[in-house]
Amino acid sequence: MSLDLPPADRDFAREAGGWLRDHLPPDLARKVRLNQRLTRADLVGWQDVLVRRNWYAIGWPAEIGGPGLSPLRRYLFDREYGALPAPHPCQFGIAMAGPVIAAFGTPEQQARFLPDIRENRTFWCQGYSEPGAGSDLAALSTAARRDGADYVVSGQKIWTTWADWADWIFVLVRTATGSRPQEGISFLLVDMRSPGITVRPIRTLDGEAEFNEVFLDEVRVPAENLIGAEGEGWAIAKFLLEHERFSMSGAARSRRILSELREDAEGAGCGDDPFLRDRLTRIDVRLLALEQMELALLRAHLSGASPGVEASRLKIRGTEIAQDLSRARLDIFGQRALLHDEDFLDGRGPTPDALAAGALPGWLNLRKVTIWGGSNEIQRMILARQTLNMR
Repeated sequence: MSLDLPPADRDFAREAGGWLRDHLPPDLARKVRLNQRLTRADLVGWQDVLVRRNWYAIGWPAEIGGPGLSPLRRYLFDREYGALPAPHPCQFGIAMAGPVIAAFGTPEQQARFLPDIRENRTFWCQGYSEPGAGSDLAALSTAARRDGADYVVSGQKIWTTWADWADWIFVLVRTATGSRPQEGISFLLVDMRSPGITVRPIRTLDGEAEFNEVFLDEVRVPAENLIGAEGEGWAIAKFLLEHERFSMSGAARSRRILSELREDAEGAGCGDDPFLRDRLTRIDVRLLALEQMELALLRAHLSGASPGVEASRLKIRGTEIAQDLSRARLDIFGQRALLHDEDFLDGRGPTPDALAAGALPGWLNLRKVTIWGGSNEIQRMILARQTLNMR
């Protein structure tokens, strides 16, 4: 299955790719290529560049200030974007909180929050997972009780990406108990500067500290920050997660990394190794299948269908391919990849072997992708229930 693009859409893809190449700072592209750690300034600065072309809010319709691209042009943009070593914009505001507020928020909430999100003036994080509620999200225990004009929130969130950078967090809280655990969950927007919030970093295997624990101790949140009605949080969460998983295939990014690996293998003197060539070819075939899956879903979307459970299939395949690519990079460099240079990873100095230095941290960091967004085991259960018509 392939795309037979009308001339106007072909011109758009060419324009988007050219603009991105012209505006991506070389030093930032190098950090991404070498798997160095990005700072908040790196990410926010690049998002500011995208704002100038109104391509930060790339998926937003025109009525809420976005570029109003068709699904086809959005797909073409993502493909051009993934072909470059550009940072993936922070999704928690622009692709999660923003669409939720647009779909479920009041006109007042939309006027208050959407412009700041669209213009990259606020940095967001996501408060879903808890120590006892990860993939089983309905088991959350963070509670919010109504007290006059406020909700008072107490509990703990975990694995909260970039909470230490964030201005706002959207959280699922339990406002009531029901016969089913999905009942009584509500969706709140919380200012991270509120008294009673404590953020504690979690250092992962690669030495990064992008994850955090967030403790909420009697945090007062204005009731006007409730999105939807009390008890509608589960429906909102499902809306958000479905669209999050749909964007997690990363096919264009994986296609770029596969090309980089072939270059790296030539540079490392193992480009002609038959076992490595076979291995990369097998990944290439799986990547082709993933790209065809994306096109099938695009065609369904153009006809008005929702991603549905197919988003789970994309999430599984895309994240597994990303992990396999990171393992292949590790094996290409072999013992050279064992060097762990914190100064280089943090951009504080050079290293004798820059390409190899990021291979091991990259492989370690990507252990997370088959867990977050709903673990791949959970996604397989979703697909099994749908296939077997199970409840």
